[in-house]
Amino acid sequence: MNHSEGRTMATGEPNTAAAALALLKRIHFYIGLFVGPFIFIAALTGVLYVITPQIENKLYAEQLLTTSNGDAQPISRQVEAARAVVGEQAKIYAIRPAPTQDETTRVQFSQEGLGASKSRAIFIDPVTLDVKGDLIVYGTSGVLPFRTWLDDLHRGLLLGDIGRNYSELAASWLWVATLGGVLLWAFTRTGKTRGRRISKQGARQRRGRLWHTSLGLILLVGLLFFSATGLTWSQWAGNNIGIFRADMGWLTPAVTTSLGERNLENNKDAQPADEHAEHHMSAMGDMKMADMPGMDMSSMSPNAAPAAKDVTVSAATFDGVVSAARDAGIDAAKIEIRPAYQADKAWTVSEIDRSWPTRVDAVSVDPNTLKIVDHVYFSQFPLLAKLTRWGVDAHMGVLFGVANQLLLVFFGLGTCALIAWGYVLWWQQRPKMAGQRHPATTLIHSWRALPVLARWCFLALVIALAFSLPVMGVSLLLFLLIDVLRWLRQTRAESSRQMTSSAK
Repeated sequence: MNHSEGRTMATGEPNTAAAALALLKRIHFYIGLFVGPFIFIAALTGVLYVITPQIENKLYAEQLLTTSNGDAQPISRQVEAARAVVGEQAKIYAIRPAPTQDETTRVQFSQEGLGASKSRAIFIDPVTLDVKGDLIVYGTSGVLPFRTWLDDLHRGLLLGDIGRNYSELAASWLWVATLGGVLLWAFTRTGKTRGRRISKQGARQRRGRLWHTSLGLILLVGLLFFSATGLTWSQWAGNNIGIFRADMGWLTPAVTTSLGERNLENNKDAQPADEHAEHHMSAMGDMKMADMPGMDMSSMSPNAAPAAKDVTVSAATFDGVVSAARDAGIDAAKIEIRPAYQADKAWTVSEIDRSWPTRVDAVSVDPNTLKIVDHVYFSQFPLLAKLTRWGVDAHMGVLFGVANQLLLVFFGLGTCALIAWGYVLWWQQRPKMAGQRHPATTLIHSWRALPVLARWCFLALVIALAFSLPVMGVSLLLFLLIDVLRWLRQTRAESSRQMTSSAK
């Protein structure tokens, strides 16, 4: 028993600290009991996703790697080799040239019948022009099938958009559980027991609390980081975060692809880039405007000119566009080229090296004149846009390479252990007999024990969070419903026992 609780029992009236502590305990308990399994699944599947690069290098070694020696052929010839497989009329979605001598070039084609956000990738040996593989890949970044499956498992339990609510539920409550746990630890710490003997069960519970608390404190920063970055990916809260960032001018800049004098004077109309493109693959709803090659807001304006006719993309143009981009400062080994199939659209060449130091500069190039239309350099990004880029990449385990992966594995498995210890504590401290706890120990009862001002301030905070994080709001209503049902059941049981005692 801590000091505040003792003072409450002595006076018979709950003070602010004791009431707040009781409410915090109840919330922490419900998060652990009902949301804990979802956080556990998200952490475990996240660990599996993080280690996929090494697994993919084994699974898809034939497609990704080559042992050929010599100078790489021009990109145009590599494109022609890929087109020989899929046909001359197939539209190229994007090209990722081989970044090193022992890797292949990936040429992605749009193809009807593949479904939303899917493309056909032909893997070309850049030296011999041999076709090394032919796979259906997913999303704007051409994620390979195995990682796609793990990503969909992590994000939505393979259930599509409906399943994404599980990961949003986990991310919405994770930060609350983390900060709540820290507050509980801070306000319920007691000194060493002096000469007081405790039972074996009490000693076991104390060790369990020590493990749970210590692990929570060790993982504190990581848990808050995963909650914040995870919410930016979420279906409902993510949209609210995007709107807030847009209102504050914190979006990531992107190059404009519109040609013509009217459009070149208004480069600000370019749709901001999508930092989460690596994870966009499961449904058309996931593919935002910035994920589509050649799309910017100027073309979506009500006053925009009619779309230009489709044009034929020549393989030879790739060489000139890449050369112009290199001259403009695109010097990373990992790049992506996206052609445009409309006469009023520019091509884009982007750096895609998201390790440290981050290299994600981008330019748009007029394919007719090979002049630079627009450019965006990472060094000129607003600070928050840089932090968002780094946060997303660190969450995916690519920012610091293997070190980043190992750190995420530690935090992921540590989170699983933390939740497991929480369930052990609950099992050890659960009521052994019906009616052992008073039926009024509910969230609403704990809230009503707060002073009036604190009560309404807390309610205002809850309402604000419920609107900002809709899945949290809905789940909180379910918590309250469970509380009410539990209260009614225990009240009836208590009344029944009293009537039985009176009858005797």
